[in-house]
Amino acid sequence: MSDASITKKAIAKGFKHILKNKNFEKITIAEITAACGLNRQTFYYHFRDKYDLINWIVYQEAILVIRTDLTIENWDSKVLELLTTMKKDGHFYQTTLKDIAGTEFQNYLFTVTKEIFIEMIEHLASDRKINSEAVPVMTPQKKTFTAEFLSYGVVGMIIDWAQNGMKQSPEEITISIKEIINGARMFAVSRYFQELTKA
Repeated sequence: MSDASITKKAIAKGFKHILKNKNFEKITIAEITAACGLNRQTFYYHFRDKYDLINWIVYQEAILVIRTDLTIENWDSKVLELLTTMKKDGHFYQTTLKDIAGTEFQNYLFTVTKEIFIEMIEHLASDRKINSEAVPVMTPQKKTFTAEFLSYGVVGMIIDWAQNGMKQSPEEITISIKEIINGARMFAVSRYFQELTKA
């Protein structure tokens, strides 16, 4: 691990510790650096401000979890890992999503889930071609619309779960998301059949 990564992790840890007992808006850079034994100059060398710090934490601890080595075959275990990470650090993520940088986090999640759905749609088309079925071409616009529509549902479920206190277990939420994904497969197939009948 590089010195920069070690320093950033130390700053993040100090910030999270303070956030447990103090409102985000009232936390100062001086308090954060004091909590981790660094100076203000060091903070600004790595981060523009507190919001930049939060975005870095969310990306490193949550988004990379689900993005790294993500495939159609392992997406459910990746989602479970993401939700487990969020649950373990519940106060930070609930505070982040309710009061601070929720939009950035949602954008990250939306981008990742959209990629999953686009890959799924392409995978379905590929399977039908292998099975010698006539497959109509789904335009990039239709493919994007379908993937975005489904992504909003999955991301909305995760955000609602976090904002409402994470009462359900990560396992329960993952099962619910899998149900959405399975429904998405049926939805995508039905759209192909619709296009086929028009052809």
